Amino acid sequence: MTTPSETMPENRRHSTPWFGPLLRRLHFYAGILIGPFILVAALSGAAYAISPTLEKIVYAEQLSVSPTGHPLPLAAQIKAANATIGDGAEPSAVRPAPESGDTTRVMYSDPDLGESESRAIFVDPSTAEVVGDLTVYGTSGALPLRTWIDQMHRSLHLGDVGRLYSELAASWLGIVAAAGIVLWILRTRRTKKPAMMLRPSRKHTGLRRTFSWHASVGIWAAIGMLFLSATGITWSQLGGENVTKLRAALSWETPAVSTELAGESATGSAGAGSADDHSGHEDHSGHEGHTGGTGHGATSDTSDVDPTDFDMMLSMARGVDIDTGAVEILPPADANSAWVVQEIQRSYPTKVDAVAFDPTTMEVTDRVDFAEYGMAAKLARWGIDLHMGSLFGLANQIVLFGLAIGIAAMVIWGYVMWWQRRPKHDPSRRFGVMPARGALRAAPWWGIGAVVLVTLGIGILLPMVGISLVVFLIIDVVLGVLARRRERVTC
Repeated sequence: MTTPSETMPENRRHSTPWFGPLLRRLHFYAGILIGPFILVAALSGAAYAISPTLEKIVYAEQLSVSPTGHPLPLAAQIKAANATIGDGAEPSAVRPAPESGDTTRVMYSDPDLGESESRAIFVDPSTAEVVGDLTVYGTSGALPLRTWIDQMHRSLHLGDVGRLYSELAASWLGIVAAAGIVLWILRTRRTKKPAMMLRPSRKHTGLRRTFSWHASVGIWAAIGMLFLSATGITWSQLGGENVTKLRAALSWETPAVSTELAGESATGSAGAGSADDHSGHEDHSGHEGHTGGTGHGATSDTSDVDPTDFDMMLSMARGVDIDTGAVEILPPADANSAWVVQEIQRSYPTKVDAVAFDPTTMEVTDRVDFAEYGMAAKLARWGIDLHMGSLFGLANQIVLFGLAIGIAAMVIWGYVMWWQRRPKHDPSRRFGVMPARGALRAAPWWGIGAVVLVTLGIGILLPMVGISLVVFLIIDVVLGVLARRRERVTC
């Protein structure tokens, strides 16, 4: 039995629109089947966007104190923290109070805590009074509330298996946005009224009104969706690993200060940490959670570290232009490693310079300055901080929150349109009619080849997209078979 496309003249078949219908069907399948994952990621992402502000309110007693006098030496503050911990504890990292009215964080490794987690003692720098004892996570030092929200957004609190949900959402978000942009352009070319599609319609009702909201909000949010997708993928398991390999192949890696001492056999570690490691959502708090070899949750082999050494290292770092208030001091991981003092200011202008000191000679053994990062590394750093809402502070968080709510609304509008498209004359059809299949049969040979190559490339780079496309194809084939059976029964 021949199909219409098989009997259609070659020149006419090639003039039949195929790209738009193909994208429309892909957009439909992704919206229906991946929509729930994107919806959950958007809503949890909205919560994460405002979590830094919520954190300041919920943990005000631990984060803020009255600026009653000049800060005491770090040694006095560390001794107070050590006394709270007991058992001869040694700090794994210290973050001096960045500004007057802030507390100092003295952090300790704890084998009972999870990866990238530390126990933090919060100390009033003016009185050395301990005002808090909490678990912190990642480079940003996220406190329990933000960590809980982060883990919900990252993995639904299901561990590595749960991370596949966020990877699926992040991978498809960009594809859905790109397809939506093309479909919006094609529609405006037909209507010749692009301005009308930049805002929701108030004169229409039903399906047309829902579509106008979906399309207009979508085009304004598209760039943000592409950005969130690209940066979110870097924290994913499967796709993130491929991105890391690609960056390494192109020499786009982020430099990290070395703690290896010259002339020693120790392997050393990247004490200051890569700016965008991908072991587990860098910290979204771990949307930055791991910061390198001497990460806060790591076990330190240091022994008999004199608390006064932290004051000396901070003073030495100030002398070599580690000049931001937000810094972290890391003692040597072992006898063959260096001290590290690193800036941790992720707001703009970004300050993440790091310097390593030999504990014996007190000389600088290595340093890495943000100004010396390659452009790819700088863009990665800024992209991560913008995604996490830290680059531009509260304004950044408000924009992210609005974008996330917009994405969630578009998913809901998509399902509403599906319902509104159901055939009114057929009460047995509970859902809307999907876009017609067979668009690719009308494509020229080069179009088919391009679609196949692009699909294979994306499927290899983003395995969750490849797997889900196979699922889409299986569902489409099954639905096609069922439709043909219904047609035979009614004939």
